[in-house]
Amino acid sequence: MLAFLLAPPYLLINWYVLRLAMRWMGACHKYFRSKWFSRGFVGVYLFMALTPLTSFVVYKGALHRFLKLLNNYWLGIFLYTLLVLLVAGLARILMKKIKRIPQDFLEYRKTFAAAGGICVFLITLLSLYGIFHAKHVYTAKYEVDIQKECRGRETLRVIAAGDLHLGYSVGEDQMRRMVEAINACDADLVCLTGDIFDNDYNAISHPERIASVLRQIKSTYGVYACWGNHDLNEKLLAGFSFPSGEVRKRDPRMKEFLESADITLLSDEVLLVDDAFYLAGRKDPSMVKKMRESRESPGELLGNLNKDIPVIVMDHQPSQLEELAEAGTDLDLSGHTHDGQMFPGNLTVKLGWKNPCGLLQWGDMTSIVSSGVGVWGPAMRVGTNSEIAEILVHFTENP
Repeated sequence: MLAFLLAPPYLLINWYVLRLAMRWMGACHKYFRSKWFSRGFVGVYLFMALTPLTSFVVYKGALHRFLKLLNNYWLGIFLYTLLVLLVAGLARILMKKIKRIPQDFLEYRKTFAAAGGICVFLITLLSLYGIFHAKHVYTAKYEVDIQKECRGRETLRVIAAGDLHLGYSVGEDQMRRMVEAINACDADLVCLTGDIFDNDYNAISHPERIASVLRQIKSTYGVYACWGNHDLNEKLLAGFSFPSGEVRKRDPRMKEFLESADITLLSDEVLLVDDAFYLAGRKDPSMVKKMRESRESPGELLGNLNKDIPVIVMDHQPSQLEELAEAGTDLDLSGHTHDGQMFPGNLTVKLGWKNPCGLLQWGDMTSIVSSGVGVWGPAMRVGTNSEIAEILVHFTENP
C-alpha cells in the first residue's frame, strides 16, 4: 500500500526533475533544445525512472536482471539528485536574501547553466563514489572482555559478517573480497549474522561458484549463520513487499546453498563448541511473522545453559538487547541496519536503534552491530562502509 501511495509523488518529482534538466541543458546550448534530442532524452529519463515498475512487471530472464541492476543504480542516483537540488534551492533562496548579490545575476542564463553544471558534477561524483566505495570490504576491529573462563583459551577471535544480500548487486567478486578480509584475520570463529540472500535465490549469478568461494573461509571452529528478514522468497516493488493471505516460503535452495558452502545454520538453536563456549543463532522476527512460524524468546533459548560458560548469540536485528542481556548473553552479534548505508541514512538510523552500528555495552553483555558486507536497494554506500567485524574476545575469570 505504501508503494502505491508513494507512486504519485514519485512521478511528480521525476517530472519536475526532468523539466529542470531540460531547462538547464537548453540554457547550456541550443543543440539541446532540438526536438530529436529532447525526445531522446525524455525517453531515456523515463526508461530509468520507471525501472522500479518495469523490473517488477518483467520478472524473469535476462531483461529482468538488467532492469533490476539499472533500478538499483537509479535509486541511488535519484536520491542524490534530490538532495543536491534541495541544497541548491536553499542556497538560491539564501542568496536572494543577500542584498549585495544583484538579483539579475541570479536570473542570468549563464548563472543558471553554471549552477546546473555544478549540480550535475556533484550528483555524478556522489553516485560514482558510492558505487565503487560499496565494493571495498573494510575490517572494523573491536576488543571485548568476558569475565568467564573459556576452556583452554584466553582469547577468541570472532568475525561477524552479515548482510551479504547475495543477488543482483552482490555476487562472486564481493564474496572474494569478503573471504580475503576474513582470512587475513586468522579467525577462530566466523558468524554470518543474517540476510545472506536478497529475497530471491534466482537473482544470484553462479551460486555454485559463490559457494566454492565461501568454502575457502578459514576458521578454527568453522562458519555459522542465522537467518535474516531477507532470507525468504518475496516479490518486491521498489523495496516494498505486498501483504497477502499466503504464507511466505523460503526457497529450499537457500539452505542447500549454505550446506554446500560448509556453513552451519543455527535457527533458534544453541551449540556447545569444543566444550568451551555456547553459540546460539536466533530466527528473525520479521521472517517468522511472514512465514507464520514461532520464535523462542531469549529466556526460552538460553534458559537451560550453564551460565559459567561464555554465551555468544547471533541475532540479525539488534532489537532485544535488554532481554538477551537478562538471559545471560555475553556477546550479541547483529547486522540489519547497514548503518544507514547511504547519507543521510547514517544519521537517521540512530533514531530507530539503541545500537545502530558498532559496539555498545549493555550491562554485562556486549552488543556489536556490523554495517554489513553487501547492499540493499541502491547499489551504493556513502557515509558508511561495507565491512566485517573482527572481535578479539578476552576471557578472565571472576575474582
